[in-house]
Amino acid sequence: MFDKIPVNKNATTKAKQLLEYLVDTAGNAIITGQHTQTNPMEEYHYIHELTGHFPKLVGFELLSYSPNINYDDASEECLTEVYENRDTLETAMRIAETTDSILTFCFHWFSPIGGRDKAFYSKHTDFDASKVLIDGSPEREAFFSDLRHIAELLIPFRDKNIPILWRPFHEVEGDWFWWGKKGGEVAKELYLLMYHLYVDEYHLDNLLWVWSSPTKESYPGDDYVDVIGWDIYLPEKEYTDYADKYKKLVAETTTRKVCAITEVGYMPDMNKLKESHIPWAYFMTWSKEFCFDGDYNTTEDTKNVYKNDYSIKL
Repeated sequence: MFDKIPVNKNATTKAKQLLEYLVDTAGNAIITGQHTQTNPMEEYHYIHELTGHFPKLVGFELLSYSPNINYDDASEECLTEVYENRDTLETAMRIAETTDSILTFCFHWFSPIGGRDKAFYSKHTDFDASKVLIDGSPEREAFFSDLRHIAELLIPFRDKNIPILWRPFHEVEGDWFWWGKKGGEVAKELYLLMYHLYVDEYHLDNLLWVWSSPTKESYPGDDYVDVIGWDIYLPEKEYTDYADKYKKLVAETTTRKVCAITEVGYMPDMNKLKESHIPWAYFMTWSKEFCFDGDYNTTEDTKNVYKNDYSIKL
């Protein structure tokens, strides 16, 4: 039904096995996932204390590794987020080496030039992503400098043969991030520049490539994507299998790739999924208030997800 062979022809055996596992899971069960916003991984441990299980998939954030963080012109909130995320890759490595977890990385990338405060947001930077596509431009040089910096940080995971669900340039259906501000076509080209650098030059063959946006014009194409996803935040609480979102996602992208709810506010309803078998491979609840305080997912919601035999957890 879905492609089981990674788009990178040199993908590692473990990367191939992970993609096969995702495809085999979709429609038969769903992998539980949780983003961890801070290095102590409070969400991860909270779920275990509450349910007796850890999420099978764990999300990590690379924002603190951005080379161009403007510390002198940043709010306390921004600095707190940066400091809380420091050394998170060391934590990710420990989780990979000591548990049977699946890792997924995203990157709220502070703009390569300029910006203040949380400069991954368009409103905090005048960085023009379209100029990255111009040979010799300062924007292009800074873009590639940052890409190389991050590639070096990913090499240890490659060398230790740890597969990663790599999810760059997410949510380009909106203009709130600088990589999406100039539209889907530009975002697609940025993704392809990264793809070719990381695959052809750095040989990061442990990465599976996750595209997280439900728009036709931005989709990079079946030759460059292993998993398609959508970051779904409903305006109000609903117990749902997200069947309508699944149908829209594949209609706007492709029917060949396995699908995931790559971020979510309200966790999917396990009983509805068990009945409908909508083929989501995994979901990943976002961090902090989406996990903890009950405004989004109550303690009973979380317990119901993790005790259900349709969900895969540790």
